[in-house]
Amino acid sequence: MPDISLNHLAVVVEDLDEALGFWCGALGLARAGATQSITGEAVDVAFLDLGDSRLELIQPTADDSGVARYLAKRGPGLHHVCLEVPDLDKALQALRASGVELINQVARERDGRRYAFVHPASASGVLLELYERI
Repeated sequence: MPDISLNHLAVVVEDLDEALGFWCGALGLARAGATQSITGEAVDVAFLDLGDSRLELIQPTADDSGVARYLAKRGPGLHHVCLEVPDLDKALQALRASGVELINQVARERDGRRYAFVHPASASGVLLELYERI
């Protein structure tokens, strides 16, 4: 799969404002827009500029969400790595053909991009998100 680049690294946090205090305040990273509430995934997210990529801070907003379960089980820290691909459907097809376990068999769409997750069991223990800008 050529032309793959790092889109963002995602960090799950217990308190988004506290995390922003460190990443923006102490470390000096700039915000890339306002905090977004993603009701379908029960999270609030904030993106921070990080050179040619970004850092995504994720706070669960419901105790029964997937991110909340992740946070309860593993604690705050790295949640996923997101790679940008030029053709998500083609990438998913190639991964399926290689026997890779996908969380999303079909791409989802939000905010001008399509995305799908690859199961950590197939990605060296890392939750992997693939993006395609549309």
